Amino acid sequence: MKKSVPEIVVVSGLSGSGKSTAMAALEDVGFYCVDNLPPMLVEQFLDLCSKAEASVERIALAIDAREKAFLSGLPQMIGELREQSAQVRILFLECSNEVLVNRYRETRRVHPLAPTGNVEDGVDLERHLLREVAGLADFVLDSSDMNVHQLKEAVLRDVSGRERRTVINLSSFGFRFGTPKAAELLFDVRFLPNPYFEPDLKARTGLDPEVAAFVLEATEAKAFLEHLDRLLSFLMPLYDAEGKAYLTIGVGCTGGRHRSVAVAESIAQSLAAAGHQVNVTHRDVRKE
Repeated sequence: MKKSVPEIVVVSGLSGSGKSTAMAALEDVGFYCVDNLPPMLVEQFLDLCSKAEASVERIALAIDAREKAFLSGLPQMIGELREQSAQVRILFLECSNEVLVNRYRETRRVHPLAPTGNVEDGVDLERHLLREVAGLADFVLDSSDMNVHQLKEAVLRDVSGRERRTVINLSSFGFRFGTPKAAELLFDVRFLPNPYFEPDLKARTGLDPEVAAFVLEATEAKAFLEHLDRLLSFLMPLYDAEGKAYLTIGVGCTGGRHRSVAVAESIAQSLAAAGHQVNVTHRDVRKE
């Protein structure tokens, strides 16, 4: 079996420039993230990853100036990995001194390289220590004018080459049992024809094809789903751009067994067909 080539992103930069945010963004798109692993242990770590039952092929390593002894071995480590055909890219996070000083003042944190001195001295020392790492960088992102969401978007776009779309958690429910507390968008479908009053359908649920057809083929249901599809088509790109990790949508009817279940399943199919990751639950479908 051909050995897979690992994809490795080394994240470094000035303290306060957003390394934690960058690592979180990479973790969101499937990278296995490790902070401050000594360069001399990286090869062993990668060997363990390749031998794991579920092979780890996308790895992000964070290196900062607090581990001064590690920095000297970083260029050699990068060279050796590339000689072994590993896909290695280095992301360096920059930021202006003025912004860094303001961030430390706002958070009332001490700079890791100036625990008893002033922030300016710590920033200058760190910039000096990281000059060689900065020179090796494949990507340099200046976070001076970025908020957290903009930095995440830049990392995903420029470094990982992919976006993490908002994951949609879709739940049907019965108003009789209360509304879902986590729902951010909530739709009431009690205006639709109710299978509960049909003797042949009452004992079934919205997962049954005949019940679903009864609900979804109604004129009101078709019009509702058309309008909802346009609304979600407008909203989802905005949530994606904002960096929202999850969106919870609730669809409710009286008991949560028929109409809400059928409609939730239909919405889920439409969203999945548009390329969204959708998790569907039917909270009250088994309740009487």
